[in-house]
Amino acid sequence: MNRAESILFLVTLALHFVTMLLSFFYVAVKKPVLSKLAIRVQLAALLVHTAAIVLRGIVMGRLPMANQYEFSTAFSWALALVSLIFILKFNFPVLGAFASPVTLLLAVYAGVQKLNELRVIEANGIDSIRNLMPALRSSWLGIHVSTVIIAYGAFGVSFVLSLIFLLRDKMKENGFWDTHIPKKEKLDTISYRCVSLGMMFLTVTIGIGGVWAENAWGSYWSWDPKETWALVTWVIYLVYLHLRIRKGWSGRTAALFGVAGFVCVLFTYIGVNTLLPGLHSYK
Repeated sequence: MNRAESILFLVTLALHFVTMLLSFFYVAVKKPVLSKLAIRVQLAALLVHTAAIVLRGIVMGRLPMANQYEFSTAFSWALALVSLIFILKFNFPVLGAFASPVTLLLAVYAGVQKLNELRVIEANGIDSIRNLMPALRSSWLGIHVSTVIIAYGAFGVSFVLSLIFLLRDKMKENGFWDTHIPKKEKLDTISYRCVSLGMMFLTVTIGIGGVWAENAWGSYWSWDPKETWALVTWVIYLVYLHLRIRKGWSGRTAALFGVAGFVCVLFTYIGVNTLLPGLHSYK
């Protein structure tokens, strides 16, 4: 079954790659049929990816949310899901040309973690990753990781929309880009909704994490690097929402905050695990 899960993950990688190519070709040749095909392939990627995650849980005999590979693959899954929802909701297929490369890069990062994991299994057996350390054997695991995955997926889409916003002025008026990309005001509004969704789930994540930390380590907050950078990320998006709601703040500066916030998201996940190991460093 572990081999089957690995095969499903490889198929997922291939489908994400095809989605990206089709999205790029759609932008290049401007044929609507390519955007429709890209959406269908992205949906297929999500279905196969979901099957891989479910099978992973069956193989491990637990929720597949406890180590680097498991979170990475779930992160890419969430970004693919949230971006597809916004593509369909706002009839915005060009979004795929910007979101699919980010999704693929996250999936490739998960693949690297998968290779590392396979080496560990070969050396020490599957029980070395199947059995969790005591701190992770908690009912809070599923809720805590699920909420942060949704938050990161929403922030990822906000990041993509912010990039499009910043590039919008460089696109020709009355051309393909002007026709198929929303006006800057709408991009700003959609990005704001993504940030609001992400902040809601990140706030829940941090709150649940505090309760879980008290149960596991005897303290609600320990200034662990992961906790600290999660707080930094939360503060950046909080400032964005505060200025937006209280001051009517929007536009280019808001888009720059959307980019900066997601850079912090990536550092909180990848950078902290690589450079600043702590209580949250799970291989």
